[in-house]
Amino acid sequence: MKQRLEHNEDRLHSQILISLFSKKEILAEQAPQRGRFRKLLLEAVDESLSTLGETPKQAIYFYLQESFHIMKQDIPEKIDEFAFAIEKIFGEGAKLLEIQIMKSLHERTRGTLRQYPREDSLSFTQYVQAHETP
Repeated sequence: MKQRLEHNEDRLHSQILISLFSKKEILAEQAPQRGRFRKLLLEAVDESLSTLGETPKQAIYFYLQESFHIMKQDIPEKIDEFAFAIEKIFGEGAKLLEIQIMKSLHERTRGTLRQYPREDSLSFTQYVQAHETP
């Protein structure tokens, strides 16, 4: 009985280690994809803000940093905060900017969603997160 319990404990320990290594391998494989997605999202945001003009774009980045504590390079990790900030800055006009960002992101990612949400429509943040999800 004792030998059987020790065998089961060893087996469980092995499964846990395998599981931990598998998660690390998955995360390591996802890192380049996330880095690429992050770059594409930043390009999409930058291109979309550029439609307003270079000076307004720089003013928006400055305002995001000073008023909302969102650095340009942190937008992918703070997409909810970014969406909130541009809605505060532009009001209902933010929807037009969000649509422009989604179009640009769609072109850059070749329209491939990694996750297919069941909702009939997606908010800006849901759309971005659906592209990012590995």
